[in-house]
Amino acid sequence: MVTENGIAVGALEMGGVSQAQGKRINGMTNDTASAAHVESDGAINAADEESTAACAEKSSVYGAETGDGRAVSRNTRFPHGISHDAFVLQYVQPGLVGLIDGTVSSLAPIFAAAISSSSRTAFLVGMATALGAGVSMGWSEALSDTGKTTGRGSAIVRGVITGGMTTIGGIFHTLPFLIPSLRLSLLIALIVVAIELFVIAWVRNCFLHVPMKNSLLVVTLGGAIVLAIGMLLGVS
Repeated sequence: MVTENGIAVGALEMGGVSQAQGKRINGMTNDTASAAHVESDGAINAADEESTAACAEKSSVYGAETGDGRAVSRNTRFPHGISHDAFVLQYVQPGLVGLIDGTVSSLAPIFAAAISSSSRTAFLVGMATALGAGVSMGWSEALSDTGKTTGRGSAIVRGVITGGMTTIGGIFHTLPFLIPSLRLSLLIALIVVAIELFVIAWVRNCFLHVPMKNSLLVVTLGGAIVLAIGMLLGVS
């Protein structure tokens, strides 16, 4: 009987030891898991801080190069989740091409017709140039790139954007020639052209990150060359 009781007591003691060891092991496991979780959170936070620092560094570099204190817009997300670069490729660039072509290329024929003939002739030439160039540029943009290889989006959308902006760029400085007075129409047309060139420079600065001074210089130089060609032909 004593032996049986002793065996029973020993069994109970061994069970208690096993339970204590199990609790100790569970505690060690929980501590290890908690430590790993904390370490993982720390790594994620460190990565976030590093990414934030990188963005801040890019912003400061951009601001130093362009003199613009804005944050870098490459991280901007446009409607429907489209990225900055995709937005520029699919919408801004086609529109900018059309606006530049419509504004600059139409200067020569319009001003040549105005100087050599009359305001009415200049208006008709300007409208024909703007509408014809709009169709031509829109068709060329749509047919020259399907968008599948380059990732520039729908060819139809880009064609419409380019064609529409080409027409707009040519029409605005054509409308002043509805005024019968040639001198007044020429003066207002020149003011409109200056505004158009400024808008082009602003778009390049805003979306392509070209410094405003450089953009104004290049755009104005191109416009002045074409305008001079038109005037020389008009007085010849």
